Amino acid sequence: MRHMTGKERDWILYDVGNSAFVMLTATVIPIYFKNVAEGMGLSAADSTAWFSYASSLVTILAAVLGPVLGAVADMKGFKKPVFACFMGAGALGCAALSLPVGWMAFLGIYVFAKVGYQGSLTFYDSMLADVTTEDRVDQISSHGYAWGYIGSCIPFILSILLVMKGEYVGLGGSRGMMAVFLLNALWWFLMTVPLLKSFEQVCYVERGGHPVRESFERLSGVVRDVWRDRKIFWFLLAFFFYIDGVYTIIDMATSYGKDVGIPDAHLMLALLLTQVVAFPCSILFGMLAEKTDGGKLIRFSILGYLVIVLFAVRMSHAWEFWLLAVCVAVFQGGIQALSRSYFTRVIPKERSAEYFGFYDIFGKGAAFMGTLMLGAATQLSGSSRTGIGLLSLLFAAGYLLFRKAERAV
Repeated sequence: MRHMTGKERDWILYDVGNSAFVMLTATVIPIYFKNVAEGMGLSAADSTAWFSYASSLVTILAAVLGPVLGAVADMKGFKKPVFACFMGAGALGCAALSLPVGWMAFLGIYVFAKVGYQGSLTFYDSMLADVTTEDRVDQISSHGYAWGYIGSCIPFILSILLVMKGEYVGLGGSRGMMAVFLLNALWWFLMTVPLLKSFEQVCYVERGGHPVRESFERLSGVVRDVWRDRKIFWFLLAFFFYIDGVYTIIDMATSYGKDVGIPDAHLMLALLLTQVVAFPCSILFGMLAEKTDGGKLIRFSILGYLVIVLFAVRMSHAWEFWLLAVCVAVFQGGIQALSRSYFTRVIPKERSAEYFGFYDIFGKGAAFMGTLMLGAATQLSGSSRTGIGLLSLLFAAGYLLFRKAERAV
């Protein structure tokens, strides 16, 4: 792969920035919330369920907002400012998590912050068509996830030190957690500045006299076009299922690990290992995509996740969580990066934000099903293992539907 351009590097840096918040949502936030909620009288199963419901609400809100705002953002000059608004909301919400509030208010702030994060990704993903060429989308997309994984380790390690060793610099437990949220919010913002400075919207539709009305008209046109293009339709349906499982695992891994008795330190350090291992694996998937069909790599990753879920159902020891963390790391970046670049190839470039709004409905917006299913099954059965086991159905359905998408013309 030849040398990256400045715009490609700036685009990748946003993955480095927002991945710090992703690490918080996968590690520190669930553990912190469960400790706070259980300290206020909630059972372990109920705290897991409430966190699942909050995650479901995030994805529903992101699904509703994504397509509408995507249609507006495709107009000339709109993509960057709308992206900046969502990024700002997410970073501000991350900082606000430092406030000393009860568990329900904490969940409300978490929902606000994560809606900002999810919304920003609708426009960030669509920017891929603006910053690079079609023959490089697999590699640039993979590098985004890869550097996001390794870059997020820097604020995460500092966060662990603040939580575990904060007293050495005059920070107690509560002030240490406050510093963690503020540090990650600042990191997210600073890593976004280069993209805000350099980004130019190359792919767009011309702005008319009534931008809002025209956006809704184009939105209805996208719905018709997605229905008519069977390749896009079947891919989005497949994506709905398999990426739902992926995001549910990302959101709920530490809650599940805590429920089956894995110590907090093991949970955080194992997920730090996930980021380190995911870095070379994401780049490797990008390199493999140059030599083989990306669809085969996506199918292989779906099957890998199916095996991971089936193994997780019987997990009860810390070493098993470490093993699963490594296995997830092998596939996580690849399946996300290749799905994003696969979709980038099959959609009209000038309407990328509109289409990525639907991508978020079928992807991030669909993740409410997995978290809601896990939360309900956990409460009804009294065990997180039941909910984790049901995730295998999502990967099985996703694999079969993706095969159908590949055969569509």
